[in-house]
Amino acid sequence: MSAALPNPVPGVGDGLPHESAHLHVTGRATYIDDLPVPAGTLHAALGLSAIAHGRIRHLDLSAVLAAPGVRAVITAADIPGVNDCGPVKHDDPILCEGEILFHGQPLFAVAADSHDLARRAARLAKIEVEALPALLTAEAAAKAESWVLPPVEVSRGNAFAALAVSPRRLRGEVQLGGQEHFYLEGQVACAIPGEDDTMRVLTSTQHPTEMQHMVAHALGWRVHQVTAECRRMGGGFGGKESQSAQIACIAAVLAQRCGVAVKLRLDRDDDMRITGKRHDFHIEYDAGFDEDGRLLGLKLLLASRCGFSADLSGPVNDRAIFHADNAYYLDAVDILSLRGLTHTVSNTAFRGFGGPQGMFAIEMVMDDIARELGKEPLEVRRLNFYGTSDATGRNVTHYGMKVEDNVIEPLVDQLAASAGYAARRAAIDAFNAGSPVIKKGLALTPVKFGISFTATFYNQAGALVHVYNDGTVLVSHGGTEMGQGLYTKIRQIVAQEFGLPIIDVRLSSTDTSRVPNTSATAASSGTDLNGKAAQAACQAIRRRIAGFVAERLGVSDDLVIFAAGMVSAPGFDAPFASVVADAYKARIQLWDAGFYRTPKIHYDPVTMQGRPFYYFSYGASVSEVAIDTLTGESKVLRVDILHDVGRSINPAIDIGQIEGGFIQGMGWLTTEELVYQPDGPQAGRLATHAPSTYKIPAVSDLPRQFNVQLFDNANVEDSIHRSKAVGEPPLMLAFSVFFALRDAVAAALGPGTRPRLDAPATPEAILKALKGGRL
Repeated sequence: MSAALPNPVPGVGDGLPHESAHLHVTGRATYIDDLPVPAGTLHAALGLSAIAHGRIRHLDLSAVLAAPGVRAVITAADIPGVNDCGPVKHDDPILCEGEILFHGQPLFAVAADSHDLARRAARLAKIEVEALPALLTAEAAAKAESWVLPPVEVSRGNAFAALAVSPRRLRGEVQLGGQEHFYLEGQVACAIPGEDDTMRVLTSTQHPTEMQHMVAHALGWRVHQVTAECRRMGGGFGGKESQSAQIACIAAVLAQRCGVAVKLRLDRDDDMRITGKRHDFHIEYDAGFDEDGRLLGLKLLLASRCGFSADLSGPVNDRAIFHADNAYYLDAVDILSLRGLTHTVSNTAFRGFGGPQGMFAIEMVMDDIARELGKEPLEVRRLNFYGTSDATGRNVTHYGMKVEDNVIEPLVDQLAASAGYAARRAAIDAFNAGSPVIKKGLALTPVKFGISFTATFYNQAGALVHVYNDGTVLVSHGGTEMGQGLYTKIRQIVAQEFGLPIIDVRLSSTDTSRVPNTSATAASSGTDLNGKAAQAACQAIRRRIAGFVAERLGVSDDLVIFAAGMVSAPGFDAPFASVVADAYKARIQLWDAGFYRTPKIHYDPVTMQGRPFYYFSYGASVSEVAIDTLTGESKVLRVDILHDVGRSINPAIDIGQIEGGFIQGMGWLTTEELVYQPDGPQAGRLATHAPSTYKIPAVSDLPRQFNVQLFDNANVEDSIHRSKAVGEPPLMLAFSVFFALRDAVAAALGPGTRPRLDAPATPEAILKALKGGRL
């Protein structure tokens, strides 16, 4: 049997390389800091607070202004428009207005002839402050009833009554740490003033439209006076959704003041001190269940450290509530979400956007129930899965959305079989019985993740497609490229619509002057939204070209086919470029704008009931680990993943996203520990503000065996080519690593134990768990 011939025009469904891969590996991919700047460009630096909470009594910047190369110094009073960069609630000053709200808060900004001169000058400020008491943790905020936003409670049924009559009842609590985004490219913006009070801002951001708006507000201008542009980012992960605004605004205010371009680039230490993280959570639960392990009632407390301002803490914590079920049906449940105001940096969006924290809580409940009953945790997890039948009623979430596409049971069954879960469980139990120091652990955990912005109005996108008269295509859209492969997938979608080779399609940078009112590239929505918008524009152009050909031939439009670089119809076959050239001469419009809005979604933000998501993505992972009970050190030995991406647009990119998301999640739960100075004159100072002290996973941390497969499943909803989002869901697959570590600790402590293991499960945390919560 002969091998299948390769696709002559690779397109949707092919594992094509990332469109910038050749530029990345040769060092020719340009980021904001690489771009040529206009002559006379100045460089900015920030003066930062050295306390967590206090009042500025006197700020003497005379030495800063007199320093070599300094051209301007600004404080909050020098901002001509609104001194705010908060994306939702306007409580986030660009520069401190007198009350210091966190350690590292920007107090002033300097523009100088070079980056080095600006940084040196910023250190010369003389600041007198009155220190005030500081709240630094979620627990402290809860005790003081200090809220950045009011608490939210969501209930279904009567959890209190269900708990009272449950045959078994269990309480527990756990600390879940935050996470630094650690994008390779730090926060950076270059603001270039133009004629007639205009500003062009080159910004490393996931949300160009928000940057456009924030800069306009800071300058006291209207939105059409500002353009924001981004060709690519060196990583974002949510950290450049809202938090890039402060950098862009400061650069723009200095540029407007000085009349020349100003670039502001944070070094790693300042970036980590100034920018927000993944929200850390304090979690408490009270669970009622039967002798089989079926959950009957649940009270859940999710208390988060939001920081000094709201930022995106509202929707982040809302999504934690929505995802507190993960893949499990919650019949009688009460969830209380506390959004703590603390004197720490304002936490923000991070891959998963609150979903991982809510899902971690229910996974801890499931794991504890199994250990309390002496059952295999996978058995308890399976027992509590959502159902697939309306008759059972076990297919509706606690926020009122029906789970219509549930594939978690067959997916988990397939993974358990392919990974040899049962046999490996027996082998690990045998190993542990004969190994007093090294203990192994095994866990299989599921993922069900909702796809859409919970702020419904963000579920829209636009695109602009130009077909030039030589047959080449240029595409602009509202999504941003941060390494995830969005631009590559859009090229494939557009190439498929016109039947062109991928080389004939090019994407321009994301620019608010081309496509307006863009949504953030976040919530795993980039391809879903922008792919559909680009497809709509292509189809409009294609219909015109088909109509032109059909009219000339006297045939029906639907007989005109675009494939393999050709346009064909009965008795006609010509290169696409030739047809386009003729269409241009016949004055056929060869460009169009496309628009897409996600259908079906709706929910009441007050009651938090409705359908906030278009569909769910599913996945599961098996992790095997080993721990050293003498040192607390751990190693991930093997990982098996089966993940649902629908009909993959690009399997190579999707598998890369799954691998990367898993490792990032593994880092969050094992090695990445944010440590804030708890007391003393440096209280609230981030001690882990550089790679020397903050440990992201290294190559040596990869599992020795790392098996990733895509689950064969088309999206039941009409997503772009029936694909599913892949950006965020894989991060939660890393839960299997944490619960495998907990399994290993439990093996060391003996049958019936429920180890108190907090996340991240560092060696210290593992040792503490082995010693019953004491070190």
